Amino acid sequence: MAASSWAASPDVAPARMTSVVRSDSRTGRLVRSVVVSNRAVNQSAEQATPIPSGLNELVESIAARHDLSPQLIHAVIKTESNYNPHAISPKGALGLMQLMPSTARRFSVSHVFDPVENIEGGARYLKYLLELYDGDCPLALAAYNAGEAAVAKYNGIPPFPETQNYVVQVKNNLEKLAAAAQALQAPPSAVQPPPPPSGPTHVQEVVDADGTVRYVSR
Repeated sequence: MAASSWAASPDVAPARMTSVVRSDSRTGRLVRSVVVSNRAVNQSAEQATPIPSGLNELVESIAARHDLSPQLIHAVIKTESNYNPHAISPKGALGLMQLMPSTARRFSVSHVFDPVENIEGGARYLKYLLELYDGDCPLALAAYNAGEAAVAKYNGIPPFPETQNYVVQVKNNLEKLAAAAQALQAPPSAVQPPPPPSGPTHVQEVVDADGTVRYVSR
């Protein structure tokens, strides 16, 4: 991925509404609730959300297949849905990587709430955008959020607070994930061997002129 500058975070982040579909434990019916939050998700809240079991292996496999960084996919998932596979945005984006229905169709995603298909489709879209913008990750992320037409119209990251904030949020999550992965791969610190014993090699008897006998180490 080519290195490039990242957009500055805007002063005010817009509100973000996320519709969550869950099964009611009593009736078994699907119930939809709407959660309103800042587009830049609170960091402490995000850090408290564990990665669902098995998702690391799935992301690793899909990332390898498309020659992508698994940390990038995780950073997008965390920013888009915070690992909620049933997330629905007010604009109709769906699932872990918040695919619009048109994007899902474009990348052959039939079951958008299925984590495997959703991540596969999102990864294929990210790969396409990275190739389209010659490895420029901020531009690819801006297009992922606002669409390719918006990036083309403004010849760069669009001046939308949500999109600018989105690019910065993914970057921040990516840096944290990369740092965590590097820490896991760091070799353990070398253990210094104990110093050799400081005891005498041998003791010698010395007789002074006055007849005093002393023992000294050599």
